[in-house]
Amino acid sequence: MARYTNISTTRKEKFIEILDSHKRMIYKVVNSYCVNQEDRKDLEQEIIIQLWKSFDNYNPDFSYSTWIYRIALNVAISFFRKQKSWRSRFDPFPEETLFNIQDEEKFNSERDDKLILLQQLIQQLDELSKALMLLYLDGKRHDEIAEILGISKTNVATKISRLKVKLSKSFENE
Repeated sequence: MARYTNISTTRKEKFIEILDSHKRMIYKVVNSYCVNQEDRKDLEQEIIIQLWKSFDNYNPDFSYSTWIYRIALNVAISFFRKQKSWRSRFDPFPEETLFNIQDEEKFNSERDDKLILLQQLIQQLDELSKALMLLYLDGKRHDEIAEILGISKTNVATKISRLKVKLSKSFENE
């Protein structure tokens, strides 16, 4: 019995260590898909629960960041769809942005305005495009993005190229 407890404790410690070293990644996903603090807390908790549930099935052929991004984005997309559906039926004042811009530190006004505009343009994208841009802006390689999202590397490159053009045009028109 004591041996089982030690294995369980070691497993928990390893999980917490992995979460701690990748918490910024989870933070980015949570803040990209939720506006208010309560939703962010709920989504963060749901991501951690799903990571824990799948921890025993982790495939060491992939990096922890790929595994975490894949689960976090899938949970976030599902969460966002549920929230969007619920808000459209019950919330007379839907949130206008998915980024909590008020929490951002103030940069110089021109840079701040451009950042806000970029965030607003990205929040208007569909869930897959939003995930692609989040991973791309996080510096992930195309093959990593393909692994995380379960699409081909060629598809990633094509979609990112199209999104860049679309966002550039939208940026110029604003």
